[in-house]
Amino acid sequence: MLAELNTKEKIVGIKQLRKALNEGRARKVFAAEDADPKLTGPILDQCADGGVAVERVPTMAELGRACGIEVGAAVAALLK
Repeated sequence: MLAELNTKEKIVGIKQLRKALNEGRARKVFAAEDADPKLTGPILDQCADGGVAVERVPTMAELGRACGIEVGAAVAALLK
């Protein structure tokens, strides 16, 4: 549920998410379906390898709004 992004500790963006995955801090990832697969593909692969749950969001704009930012977001994550 996107509402989780309003109330939980989160990160937004490819670079921050990659770092959190490498450190084992991400517990659930949200990925926009309209984001460039060249950017999100490696993140989604890393989630699959690490057993991190992924929820798809229709648009980057919708994900950005859910994160409380005024621009679109390709990916976001809830932290442990």
